[in-house]
Amino acid sequence: MVNTIKNLLINHDINETVAVYLSNAIAVIFIIIITIIVDLIVKRILLKILNSYAQKRKNKWQNILTEKKVFEILARIVPIGIIHAFAPVFPDYQIWIQRIAFSYIILIVLLASNRFLDAINMIYSKYEVSKARPIKGYLQVVEIISYTIGIVIIISIVIDRSPWILLSGIGAATAVLVLIFQNSILGLVASIQITSNNMLKLGDWIEMPKYGADGAVLEISLNTVKVQNWDNTIITVPTHLLISESFKNWRGMEESGGRRIMRSIYIDITSIKFCNEEMLLRFEEIQYIKEDLLNRKKEVDKYNKYYKVNSSHLVNAKQLTNIGTFRVYVENYLKNHPKVNQNMIQIVRQRQPTENGLPIEIYAFTTQIDWVAYESIQSDIFDHILAVAPEFDLRIFQAPTGYDFHRLRTEV
Repeated sequence: MVNTIKNLLINHDINETVAVYLSNAIAVIFIIIITIIVDLIVKRILLKILNSYAQKRKNKWQNILTEKKVFEILARIVPIGIIHAFAPVFPDYQIWIQRIAFSYIILIVLLASNRFLDAINMIYSKYEVSKARPIKGYLQVVEIISYTIGIVIIISIVIDRSPWILLSGIGAATAVLVLIFQNSILGLVASIQITSNNMLKLGDWIEMPKYGADGAVLEISLNTVKVQNWDNTIITVPTHLLISESFKNWRGMEESGGRRIMRSIYIDITSIKFCNEEMLLRFEEIQYIKEDLLNRKKEVDKYNKYYKVNSSHLVNAKQLTNIGTFRVYVENYLKNHPKVNQNMIQIVRQRQPTENGLPIEIYAFTTQIDWVAYESIQSDIFDHILAVAPEFDLRIFQAPTGYDFHRLRTEV
């Protein structure tokens, strides 16, 4: 082709040296024009038809492949293939043109395969099993292997050496590669353990205070786990740390259907006393403890009568206390609360007295695990308990404030 153009130019009385340059330039322009035309045909016609077909079929995989532009990337092979085919036009540069073109084709295939793997991950993520068995880490391993092989092939083409020679050299440099891909290797091992042991899945609420992670898992990849904290900040934690260090996974709480309440109120110890008749009559009017109170009074009377207790002094006889009665009330209140899970453990207990008073701990589970609903239920329960304590002649402990001292000074 170049010789034909050159001869035509020489026949038109153009200098031979100039004819050589012009013929090469004309051949290059001709190839560029053909390449552009073919590229436009592929992109404007073939890709458009393919995208339209994918939309009509409404298949998930076809739409996702189109969205990830897999076909658009593969379409770039066509114009490069034309350049590769026209390489013999330039005999002096044929080998290098073909090498560079073929290397570029391999690079395009690698990019397309990368997009294809992303599409596979996106398709897989549409299924429920993807939350428990994410495959992104494994796909990233495939990407690393494919890129390694592709780069080796490209280098072997450029230097005109067998790829096996390069691979044997890579074998000798294994120690260096292990050092370079240390985090990826650790991440791969961690991903396998996490998946096989079902330790973590997408959507789990995890806590790793050391690394500032406290929120839902958004993504599990080869090297990192992405967590969105409750303040909407996003933090990434190296995957291998989930194996080498401890973390809290709240999935068990979510699956159980109940979220734990474990909080104490502190009773002023000086307000604890035996119940007198006036108090007992008043307590009998409280619905939640009326029946229990009557039964306990019978039990106390039976005990005192059996042991012939001298009831002239309160210390001698078995007596009911306001703190014990209050504890029974709270137990029955929780049993009748519509938003407390009645199928899970409930405890109202005394803890070790402290300088802040006697802790009465409420241990129960709500029926709602959503954070907002849980906090609302918990607040509602303690609003009531704090407000009802004075009805049992009990005082909630509170350290003295400036108001207390001001009131004391005013009274004096």
